[in-house]
Amino acid sequence: MFTMSVTLAHGSGGEKTQELLTRLILSKVPLDLARTEGGHGLDILDDGAIIKLSDGKYLVITVDSYTVSPPVFPGGDIGKLAACGTLNDLAAMGAEPLAVLDSIVVEEGVSIDFVEKITESMLRVLKEENVPVIGGDLKVMPRGQLDKILITMTGVGIAEKPIIDKELRPGDKIVVTGPIAEHGAAILAAQQGIDIEKFDLKSDCACLLRPMLRLCRKYRDAIHAARDPTRGGLATVLNEWARYGDYVILIEEEKIPIRPPVRKFCEMLGIDPLYLACEGVMVLAVSPEAADEVVQELHSMGFENASIIGEVRSTSRFSKIVVCKTATGGLRIVEPLKSSLVPRIC
Repeated sequence: MFTMSVTLAHGSGGEKTQELLTRLILSKVPLDLARTEGGHGLDILDDGAIIKLSDGKYLVITVDSYTVSPPVFPGGDIGKLAACGTLNDLAAMGAEPLAVLDSIVVEEGVSIDFVEKITESMLRVLKEENVPVIGGDLKVMPRGQLDKILITMTGVGIAEKPIIDKELRPGDKIVVTGPIAEHGAAILAAQQGIDIEKFDLKSDCACLLRPMLRLCRKYRDAIHAARDPTRGGLATVLNEWARYGDYVILIEEEKIPIRPPVRKFCEMLGIDPLYLACEGVMVLAVSPEAADEVVQELHSMGFENASIIGEVRSTSRFSKIVVCKTATGGLRIVEPLKSSLVPRIC
């Protein structure tokens, strides 16, 4: 009898991840246990879960594990990544952070100085954003049973009106806040031993909390979906959004901001940058009436490459797909990620 095994593709954030989650969890949890009353959880699979409070506000909770290799990379390290990633997930749901908790697992034999630098990097982000660390856990695994360090972080926040990606609707414009594929390209180059300085590659790892909260204060009713495109990149987020309804999401290749060094690196390896992770970019679905104003607001905050790259459409002929208009005027379907381009990327 053939027995399936877990592969790296199951951790890519793409189709294989969805298949594994469905088999292990989603198919076995009834809807009444997949969310709390008035809230959302496994029923929407967003960046966090939402619990409705008695005062009408919402508690937003997110949890993520970080196992990036190498743990120190150009532009950051696993500590900075964990803090920024957790706060960005709260920001993507329009939540003001209340606190975080962390769980750190370290391999026996790893330098305490190394672990201290990682934790200091993590705490530096949280201090800058004035987010309390209220608890956590520390474990040590025997030598050879873990690759240096793994961090899991839980973030808790409050939202008056959370951003739920299923609010996506036809006519919405797709906005990205900056150049894509930066993190994925930098990690891939580091894993392959490629001269990162030669290609001018650096992770875009950054906290987007304050810019997102500013946008929410001014344009919350116009922002119908938001996501930080980490594992699986922009392509994976857009494919998930397209499946929320009978939608076609059309994007234009020439409007997607990609730095020339990243584009050159991807072309050299034959990799589509749409599938590479970002750690300092947000993807938004914005009502057409407000999209230009949202982009101008982003420009005023220093996101000079923020752009409208496409829109959501509803058609009777096609649905649940992402289509890219190429630089030459042709069309291609951007399929969901089926493999693992860069394992252990975040």
